[in-house]
Amino acid sequence: MRVPVFSGHSLSISAGFTNPITAVEATNLLSQRDDVIIDNVPTPLKAAGIDESIVGRIRPNETMKNGLSMFIAGDNLRKGAALNTVQIAELLLK
Repeated sequence: MRVPVFSGHSLSISAGFTNPITAVEATNLLSQRDDVIIDNVPTPLKAAGIDESIVGRIRPNETMKNGLSMFIAGDNLRKGAALNTVQIAELLLK
């Protein structure tokens, strides 16, 4: 779904995994990342002007094996544009 916003993008993700994972486990794993902010209600407005992606609404998805659903918001003028290029280059230089 696309909605008109000045800056930002959002994704509703439904993913199936090889091994079982709970919403709590996924939240704990994601919260350890420097580039992720956990928020109950991620929105493009909250993501405006920051490099991190905001992830929330992490729930079991019973329609697939080992499934989880989550909502992600980010500033598309930062994350998804030039910042990704810089981050990939930094990884390559390591």
